[in-house]
Amino acid sequence: MNELSLKSLDKFVDPRLTADGQERASVELGSLKTLWFNTGSVCNLSCENCYIESNPQNDRLAYLTTGNVASYFKEIKMLKLPTKLIGFTGGEPFLNPDFLSILQLTLENGFDTLVLTNGFRRIERYKKELQALNRCFGEKLQIRISLDHYSPSIHEKERGGRTFGPTLKTAKWLFDQGFRLSIAGRAIESESQSEAVQGYQTLFKKYEIGLNANSSEHLVVFPEMDLDKDVPEITVDCWGILKKEPEQQMCASERMIVKHKGNINPSVMPCTLLAYDPQFNLGSTLNSARKTVPLNHKFCAQFCVLGGASCSSTA
Repeated sequence: MNELSLKSLDKFVDPRLTADGQERASVELGSLKTLWFNTGSVCNLSCENCYIESNPQNDRLAYLTTGNVASYFKEIKMLKLPTKLIGFTGGEPFLNPDFLSILQLTLENGFDTLVLTNGFRRIERYKKELQALNRCFGEKLQIRISLDHYSPSIHEKERGGRTFGPTLKTAKWLFDQGFRLSIAGRAIESESQSEAVQGYQTLFKKYEIGLNANSSEHLVVFPEMDLDKDVPEITVDCWGILKKEPEQQMCASERMIVKHKGNINPSVMPCTLLAYDPQFNLGSTLNSARKTVPLNHKFCAQFCVLGGASCSSTA
């Protein structure tokens, strides 16, 4: 794969060219199938390798309001966009004081809805409200809990001590209450995908959570993210080398809404991974965000093109 630039100096700088002067790959928005909302970067946990650096102090992304979200739903209808799935991420969405109102608005507008949560304690405050939404909307609402590994020690190395048990307790409650539940897992570098899947299946059986780890509807296993790892830049020639297509990348069919601290209006970013980099700010409207995205960030290579992952997988 010598066409991939492996030079570490001055990589991911020029949106047009890689560090060694090759034409950088880019991705056009085909159709907006999934719209994400980052509800705010504050989180009740401080994870070791959080790509968005969420923690209890990080308020670089302000809380979105119900009005913010409603304005994008109006634009989807006005532009007649084919958006079917609305996803929520953070931070921890259930910390946003408007989140239950936002969730109800989303479901009432007929969207399939995916909520990414760490499942740690906060969700317990809203059991009655969530049960009511589940009774009304059923399969339209999916809650995906992040469980970084099937072993407590590895999960808690990432998420902090005494987080594994309460997270599994939340997952068990959601399953028992009939929610559409899925787990976002992680395969560490020393194990295969099949080993990770088997580990999660054993865990589900132990806790009597009737999920099928072999079903992508129930378990999504993401590649391990080493934020310090040197990764190659993606050139236009890489599509053929890697036997992949631009249309397979998140930014070909997805966008994310964020509200940067101090800004009056939210901004549209190309995907869930790139929340802060100003070069990826596509404007404040979905119409303005119909732009080609140069793969000018290490996450574009590491997570999407080479890792083959998408946050909306199997929603």
